[in-house]
Amino acid sequence: MSLIELINISKFYKSEGERVAALNGLDLSIEGGEFIAVMGPSGSGKSTFLNILGGLSHPSEGELRVDGIDIYQLKREKLADYRREYIGFVFQSFHLIPYLTVLENVMLPLVIIPSRNGHQKEQATGALHRVGLAEKARRLPNQLSGGEQERVAIARALVNSPPIILADEPTGNLDSATGKEIMSLLEDLNSEGQTIIMVTHNPENVAFSSRTIQLLDGKIVDGI
Repeated sequence: MSLIELINISKFYKSEGERVAALNGLDLSIEGGEFIAVMGPSGSGKSTFLNILGGLSHPSEGELRVDGIDIYQLKREKLADYRREYIGFVFQSFHLIPYLTVLENVMLPLVIIPSRNGHQKEQATGALHRVGLAEKARRLPNQLSGGEQERVAIARALVNSPPIILADEPTGNLDSATGKEIMSLLEDLNSEGQTIIMVTHNPENVAFSSRTIQLLDGKIVDGI
């Protein structure tokens, strides 16, 4: 059984009284340990695809099964549990809290999990070690470079040890050299068994992935 299965997934919106398909009948299987690059022009459905995988947006039709669980049949509380246990999000704009230290930012996903504070610090420190930033744990985000801030965002996504990382344009705000460093980090994490699904507009990033999905008008046109 695949880790992720999308079965006839569609997402419709109303625009000026007309029904517009952001996604239209997607069928896709993703195995654990894959590194998927999702590409397509603006409006092709990339962000909607990522939001549905992340449990953030209900599809209008179809099923999303992750680890055999029909995600959108879960009640709200269980859907929140799914996001916490299965998904790590990495965003283009980092979304770091400016007045919290690097360590505290990485610890944020752990706040709602009952645990000893010391254990949470150990988890966050371990995640920072994985991205090469343990020595900067006490700094504030504005004391880091853009590439370092993205590494902190990746550490935060990893801190719960989720099986799936969803990355939305992870190099979009970085220069090309720093972007390659981030992609190399994601490649290393994938080589350790991490499943990564990345939306990107940069064709150079595709070289780091194991498979590319091309979206156009809400449909997969290549890469199945």
